[in-house]
Amino acid sequence: MTGNRAALDDVLLQPDPSAGLWHLVDSGVAAEVVPELPALRLEQDPIHRHKDVLSHTIAVVAKTPPELRVRLAALFHDIGKPLTRAYVDGNVIFHHHEAVGAKLTRKRLRALGYDEELVRDVTELVRLSGRFKGYADGWSDAAVRRYARDAGHLLADLNELVRCDCTTRNRAKAERLQEQVDDLERRIAELAAEERRKAERPAIDGTRVMELLGIPPGPLVGEAVRHLLELKRAGRPPTTPPPNWPSRSGGTVGPPPADRPAGGRRAPVVSAARRRCRCCGTRGCGRRRPPGPGRAR
Repeated sequence: MTGNRAALDDVLLQPDPSAGLWHLVDSGVAAEVVPELPALRLEQDPIHRHKDVLSHTIAVVAKTPPELRVRLAALFHDIGKPLTRAYVDGNVIFHHHEAVGAKLTRKRLRALGYDEELVRDVTELVRLSGRFKGYADGWSDAAVRRYARDAGHLLADLNELVRCDCTTRNRAKAERLQEQVDDLERRIAELAAEERRKAERPAIDGTRVMELLGIPPGPLVGEAVRHLLELKRAGRPPTTPPPNWPSRSGGTVGPPPADRPAGGRRAPVVSAARRRCRCCGTRGCGRRRPPGPGRAR
């Protein structure tokens, strides 16, 4: 299979592989190298402008950049359609053809002797190739994060494959799909930046802030932590609090009061209702004179 694989690679890495791929199919070489490929010629393409899935597949491959991983994914992205063809209300459908195609892709690439990492990546691209469907109906932020998370390091190749998997002559439809992918990529970038900001931490935590500034737990601690984080983002040293930053008591931040330890908590205060009476020993008595004869202490 090494010689057949080399012939396939040579064609796929050409700037325009269309003529080479058609030659592999027409000469019968494709039936030996990728026997699933000629079978696509028998499948009608009900969505795109081509009369069969093979024509659409070769057009998609030609639109992708000349990189082996994404071109193999484009070559195999519809490979599961012959096994999933069904008719519903007179219309042909290929339900879950991406999942079936991923299994076929893994088997064929291993048989051709490709290294395992490339096999995994191309198989995953084929499996995810239909995930973008439905984006126009509205995706939540969670769905966008899941799409990016599932694609992982293949995200750029997956989006490129989605863009190229549009071979319609309808210019408005083609432009609309490109705009949708643009919007998806924008949202992915914005959500990633938001996650990075949430994951950032200042140089010191709230407990250390209370110790250094002598303040108790409360909103000021959070304000100080946020200020330190802004200093970190700006590349400035964590030197002083913001100007005119008040303490809880209304003055400026300084050493803790005498009844407040360095950790920021006040010394416990015992209320009158909880003090023991000096004359009788009970709590909350409040009497000031010593007990008379017969009174219990």
